[in-house]
Amino acid sequence: MFTLPPLPYAYDALEPHITKQTLEFHHDKHHNAYVEKVNGLIKGTEFENADLETIIQKSEGGIFNNGAQVWNHTFYFEQFSATPQAEPTGKLMEIIVRDFGSFESFKEKFSTAAATLFGSGWAWLVVDDSGTLGIAQSSNAGNPIREGHKPLLTCDVWEHAYYLDEQNKRPAYIENFWKVLDWKVIEGRF
Repeated sequence: MFTLPPLPYAYDALEPHITKQTLEFHHDKHHNAYVEKVNGLIKGTEFENADLETIIQKSEGGIFNNGAQVWNHTFYFEQFSATPQAEPTGKLMEIIVRDFGSFESFKEKFSTAAATLFGSGWAWLVVDDSGTLGIAQSSNAGNPIREGHKPLLTCDVWEHAYYLDEQNKRPAYIENFWKVLDWKVIEGRF
């Protein structure tokens, strides 16, 4: 059985960039609903004792959708901080510059991927087996683990991630996303 992981910061810690109200709805309602749903769906199946990565790699339908959304949301919420490290350093910064030309170029390309994803889904910074970074988009509950990539960071572009704060202005949400993204967390994932 999966449980809803607590946020690693207070609900109001990311204000004004992501509000307490948004976190209460997004984490406590949406994220929790995925946890409860996947727990109900896996009972009596081959996935009853599986971890979320196995569910992402091998399941289909409702089990995949809800299991992947639990993983995606946990990964998303863990990357923020009230006092974030604003840029990567060391090896990760070197690889970003190598693969994207500059940190600003990376941010622009990632923001464009998040802003232009049609409908609901996720934008990802991923690394492949050769150590090359890439930007991926996935619709709905998609996750790059399924394609053999290691996710480093993600931007949730489902409307529930930003609608209370920004209504239909996804680019404004993406701009605020960068202000609370903690590169110390991303470096740890790398």
